[in-house]
Amino acid sequence: MKPDLRFDFVADMQKSTLTVRREFAAKRQLVWDCYTKCELLDQWYAPKPLTTKTKSFDFNEGGHWHFAMIDPNGTHYWSRTDYETITPIDGYTGYDGFTDETGVINPNLPRSHIAMTFTDQGAHTLTETVVSYNSPEDLQTVIDMGMEEGMASTLERLDELLVKLTA
Repeated sequence: MKPDLRFDFVADMQKSTLTVRREFAAKRQLVWDCYTKCELLDQWYAPKPLTTKTKSFDFNEGGHWHFAMIDPNGTHYWSRTDYETITPIDGYTGYDGFTDETGVINPNLPRSHIAMTFTDQGAHTLTETVVSYNSPEDLQTVIDMGMEEGMASTLERLDELLVKLTA
């Protein structure tokens, strides 16, 4: 990440929320596309050295994204985002959870509600992701799993992709 780009990672244990604000050196439409098109998501949506592979994708209200993050040894870590509301290039909401290969939610790991917004910041774009968990314990679980480091690494990959797409 370039040092002049904003990155805030704020955990609120009382509200069981995680708020991530991140600035990108690209126009909002392009950042939106990177979050909402599977061919672009597959290029950046995993912390290094993992890669991402989409199994199914339907970016519509009521649709979903079922994907795996794959480590260098080939282990697949499956997840699913179920899209609830979509306001093109402004934001979307949905539910996120860990799954098995068939898309069934893993009840032993936290599921969250996400509210994602995209706003113009001059020539840049500011994204804000508010992730709500059922309890402070669920929030602590994902923090302990390395959420902050993983998000920072993942969003740095988006920086790299944006440079390629705008070159």
